[in-house]
Amino acid sequence: MAKPTSSCRGSNWLNSKPWLWFALTILSFKAITVVGNPVHMDSASLGELGVDTLAKAKRGVMHFSLEARGENKDGSVPVYKNPSASIDARVQDLLPRMTVEEKVAQIIQGDMNGWMNLNDPLDDIKVFNQTGLEEMMRLKGGSIWAGYSVPWDKFVFGVTVGQKYLMENTTLGIPALIQSEGLHGFTNNGTIFPSPIGLAASFDTELVSRVADVIANEAEGLGITHIFAPVLDMSRELRWGRVEENFGEDPFLTGEMGHAYVSALQAGRRRNATQKSIARMAATCKHFAAFGSPQGGLNLAQVSGGERELQTVYLKPFNRACRESLSIMTAYSSYDGIPAIANKHLLRDILRDQWGYKYWVTTDAGSVDLLINLHGTCDSRECAAKTTLENGWSGEMGGGTYTYLTLPDQIKAGKVDVKALDETVKAMLRTKFSLGLFENPYPYEDFQSTLRTPQSQDVLHAAETESIVLLENRANTLPLNKNIGSVALIGPQVDRISFGDYVFFNATLNGVSPLDGFRQHLGSTSVKINYAEGCKLWSNDQSGFSEAVNAAKASDVAIVMVGTWSLDQTLLWTPGTNATTGEHVDLSDLGLVGAQLPLVQAIKATGKPTIVVLVSGKPVAEPWIQAHADAVLQQFYPGELGGIALAEVIFGDVNPSGRLPVSFPRDVGTTPVFYNYLKGSRPIDAGNVMDDGRLAFGHAYVLNSPVPLWSFGHGLSYTQFNYTDLKLSSSRIGRKDNVDVTVTVHNTGSRPGKEVVQVYITDLVSSVVTPNQELVGFKKVDIPAGSSTTVTIPIQSSQLAVWMLGGSWVVEPGQFTIKVGTSDQAFAQTTLTVT
Repeated sequence: MAKPTSSCRGSNWLNSKPWLWFALTILSFKAITVVGNPVHMDSASLGELGVDTLAKAKRGVMHFSLEARGENKDGSVPVYKNPSASIDARVQDLLPRMTVEEKVAQIIQGDMNGWMNLNDPLDDIKVFNQTGLEEMMRLKGGSIWAGYSVPWDKFVFGVTVGQKYLMENTTLGIPALIQSEGLHGFTNNGTIFPSPIGLAASFDTELVSRVADVIANEAEGLGITHIFAPVLDMSRELRWGRVEENFGEDPFLTGEMGHAYVSALQAGRRRNATQKSIARMAATCKHFAAFGSPQGGLNLAQVSGGERELQTVYLKPFNRACRESLSIMTAYSSYDGIPAIANKHLLRDILRDQWGYKYWVTTDAGSVDLLINLHGTCDSRECAAKTTLENGWSGEMGGGTYTYLTLPDQIKAGKVDVKALDETVKAMLRTKFSLGLFENPYPYEDFQSTLRTPQSQDVLHAAETESIVLLENRANTLPLNKNIGSVALIGPQVDRISFGDYVFFNATLNGVSPLDGFRQHLGSTSVKINYAEGCKLWSNDQSGFSEAVNAAKASDVAIVMVGTWSLDQTLLWTPGTNATTGEHVDLSDLGLVGAQLPLVQAIKATGKPTIVVLVSGKPVAEPWIQAHADAVLQQFYPGELGGIALAEVIFGDVNPSGRLPVSFPRDVGTTPVFYNYLKGSRPIDAGNVMDDGRLAFGHAYVLNSPVPLWSFGHGLSYTQFNYTDLKLSSSRIGRKDNVDVTVTVHNTGSRPGKEVVQVYITDLVSSVVTPNQELVGFKKVDIPAGSSTTVTIPIQSSQLAVWMLGGSWVVEPGQFTIKVGTSDQAFAQTTLTVT
């Protein structure tokens, strides 16, 4: 097809006349073959529909015509096409109309690149390959990967072509889920927010809800209906490369952040969807389960643990956030020797039976093949497909050899239980009906109105500022005064945009680096900026130190920006590129790479006040910085306005309010360092290597300490807070009773500020070993200078329960310490008695 003229291009044309675009493109190829043309079906063909359907057909009770399965014999509208029917009724009506091949195609992920050329992010030619379209939808038409950064009007064209083919040129007219990423922003050139670990540092569920709302708004208009987020893995193994994708080390915080994300992403319904639909977008909770603590920190490696750890740590966030999510993604790893994708206990006994989960479950990319080439529990594609389907009732994502294509033959041969296929397809159909896709699976005509709006920028700015954590502030070094004469910006993170992983190629073009952020923020002042890179992130070369030292000496204060780095999803997987965080990028050392620490030390040696900014996707283990820097800020990988937000915090236009969602170890050898360790698991008789080289020997790590540099929940402010009047709604409760914790928080400083009120419990005596403390509630409050506010945080009785040897949750009578503070500090505490 010839490239259309400018008068026939663009979003207005495409959206106002989609039928014409569809027709014009078709004319450039052969005519579309209608898959469901009436044909004679013999007994063998009938068998393809399934045993139950065949039996009904022989009894003459089939209410639809086998020759035209999308119609009813009496001319009435099929239940599955009736928007007023219940979702379950529609699922039950549609399933028996499907052939085995159609069912299998529903549970294999296809790819939009199969009928569109989406490899060039600048190419806006709107043509498609009809043969590729038909073949894709025939074999893998249930869900379509569409995470491509191409012009939006071309993307909308491609989605419209695909959905129209499915709706109008197939027998049953089943639309597809259109899928993309939304871990910390809609990746198809939408707004990029701070990484999830940064969002968690806000300790603000309302803010996370606003972020998810923006992601859904931007994706929805383009026809995206399925987002692969949030990640609910635990950041307990810090060597693992994907720490940045998580909400931290704590199950409760992770569950609350995940619940806020899922609820907001799915809230509402698509335009013109039936009133029976319950969501506008399908969130995907991942990775189910226990994926984030691999042995050695190595991606895909085994996770060791038992049922109690599974229940009390890894499953809690999923239980809180995902029981109403429309999708769940399984983990690559094995747990206690069982691959997650083939773990019947995890995926059926717990998820389906105990939790009653009824929506779509999919494997991660290529993970079915791992049963053969990694886990070694299968020796053939047939075995991998059978094992995954029957044990997991889950679909197959792309990235592998598409083992599920073996299912039709296996089912016909009686080697695979057709019930497993039916249950998996039901879950997919239920998700689609819940989204209202059978009424409107198409992009919106005004899709541009919801992309990168001023409102999304407001949410972005709030997320950037609230995710920055002030770790140290000796002698009130910060905030800086704008009357200062000059400031040195030094380090490899100054003139760099570090988004973290799960952004697409060239996403950084929308970002503001710290150097540009400071220039913008200080543009109307007389403050002089002296910039020097000093060294590269990935090099031991110190040849740039002299320039950096001179910049510091010529300035009133030095700000040194160092840390880790990741790459976009193209470069991260490109051979020859380097990174220190991200998927498949694992570390054996949590210290700064290359010449970064010597650079900080050289700048501190100038005698100038030295502020260190750690820009990273995970904790950085550098005790020297904690002990010697005048101030330390943590900026987990930011979003597009990260550079501006950093300048605003450093110069006091914004009072920092972030808190650590993950603890910082002193050394990789002192990990794991999560705060909620089991009682007795952290003996302290610390040793130390002093600055002058002297050795102080202890008996816990001998020359080091298991105590973190900064613990979970830690974060400073430019103002001061005080706590009074801690009380419980009742100091004695029954085992089924809830209790409220109330405390008054005072801002005793001279600046307004946001405080994160954190409530922890300790079960003093229990029948099994319980954590030394657990977060059970938090609330972020904004308090004017000199004012106070009273905060009430509820604790559910279920939060007091322990997982018993018999395999159940039980609230045991006894005493619990209730503490308000951070994980390593108590500002006030009291005792709760359970009778």
